[in-house]
Amino acid sequence: MAERRYIFAPEERPLFPGAPYSPRLSSGDRVVYAISGAVLALASGLGNALITTNLYVMAGNMGLYVAEANLLLAVFVAFNATANLLLVRARMQFGIPACLHAILGTLILGELIALCFPSTGTTVLARAISGVASGGLTTMGLYSVFQVFPIRMRPMAVVVGFSLPQLAIPIARMVPLDRVASDHWAGVHGIELALALAAWALTTLRPLPPTDRSKVFQPLDALTITLAMAGMLLGCTGLASGRFYWWSDAPWLGWMFAGALLLLGLVLLIEDRRAQPLLQVRWFGTADILLIAGISLVVRIALTEQTYAAVGLLALGGLTNDQMHGLFAVVLLAMIGGIALAAWLARPDRALPMMLCSALVIALGAWLDTHSTSDTRATQLMVSQSLLGLGTVLFLGPALLFGIGRVLERGPTHLVSFVVLFSTTQNLGGLAGAALLGSLQTIRARVHAEILADAMPQGDPLAAQRIAAGAGQLAPLLADPGAADTQARARLGTALQNQANILAFNDTFWVVTLLALGLAAFLALVILQQEMRRLRATPPAGGAA
Repeated sequence: MAERRYIFAPEERPLFPGAPYSPRLSSGDRVVYAISGAVLALASGLGNALITTNLYVMAGNMGLYVAEANLLLAVFVAFNATANLLLVRARMQFGIPACLHAILGTLILGELIALCFPSTGTTVLARAISGVASGGLTTMGLYSVFQVFPIRMRPMAVVVGFSLPQLAIPIARMVPLDRVASDHWAGVHGIELALALAAWALTTLRPLPPTDRSKVFQPLDALTITLAMAGMLLGCTGLASGRFYWWSDAPWLGWMFAGALLLLGLVLLIEDRRAQPLLQVRWFGTADILLIAGISLVVRIALTEQTYAAVGLLALGGLTNDQMHGLFAVVLLAMIGGIALAAWLARPDRALPMMLCSALVIALGAWLDTHSTSDTRATQLMVSQSLLGLGTVLFLGPALLFGIGRVLERGPTHLVSFVVLFSTTQNLGGLAGAALLGSLQTIRARVHAEILADAMPQGDPLAAQRIAAGAGQLAPLLADPGAADTQARARLGTALQNQANILAFNDTFWVVTLLALGLAAFLALVILQQEMRRLRATPPAGGAA
């Protein structure tokens, strides 16, 4: 007897073209989808997180300067930010299984090439492929999480599904350095390959439900996608390189940003004049979309306090990732708890208040770090960094809910535009945050070094006493008293520079604190205005019938 075909109820239809149906499932199926969603989430971001968190050490293993190795992050971000220009419509036209197999197959091939033929070129290729794949795997992970929750709990599923990839950063910090930093980054490629194979196995064991398909690609889409990728690659490379080559010392940085603006402007011009565009350009100028884009960008910049500033402060004290495992284990637990809290509270009408709470939590965490000293170690940062992790997951899910609500108001033709906009703000925000805080820290370190040097004039008795003590310690090792004195003076100079860097990091923490507080004040004003409009629109009680 032939197997009876499942009949989907109207409420089980997908909200958007390219998304899967949501059939009734057994508990066993939901467990498999939950595991699949977690693996897809890690596969989308753990490889890049491992490179981000170990870049300074790994650059030396590849024979690269840090500035050169940092370009690998730019390549990943550029391709990831523009991937959904291609992938959203690809799912609509070719269906989920074909897209998923193409993404995973290409990722597996790229990682195998990088493992078998290790070089800078193959690593760059693998990062580009991984950037595109990450855009698709994040969405596939979200769709897998959708199958775990009943339809009435879809807002909760959105929060959980979109927050899971954020766990990649604390997990990457807990991976032992010797597992990823040897043999031309073979560990990173091996982990990405293993996750891609696991994702393929799980999605084959329990495929996602079907989706409606339609012909949506147009020949002009290829031009838009190519120009957008080229423009993003130029812009991301400039952002990633600026603080190393310095913004005003490298004229080619200006040419890169000019080229990026020209190409991306051309993309918007083309899309604005198309009958069936990929991007709804005029929609980008509406108040709600400008609001969510601006908030997302500012929050992502603020969150680089954790990935750049706090870790940079600890690295200045000589700590490596292997000595921060306890700190990021606590951060991971805080983020998991934050996901549960955000999912429990998730409702579209609570999106802005939850983002306000996120900004306040980030501000508190950054403010706690402003009191750092040369004695600050990982244990002293556990509370502040846990707050930063909590703020991350309290923001992302509600922000996505807010944006999806705007898409539902406009219709499915606006889906690509929103996904690309949100992805771009998150990716560019991370690079811009590192560039901003890194540049600020460099400038403030110079200022503080000058202040400290002026406060210790030539012949200062305390300085002379410290130099003499240092020379005495070196005397058994250096027979020449002059050499010992020179080394002691160099040590004092290094100590002053370290203190200047610590003070500069405190300045960056203050900037993040003020940025988050400013965002919180803005969100409070927006919420107040919305509430006043709602009250004016509500007829008074006891009025005329």
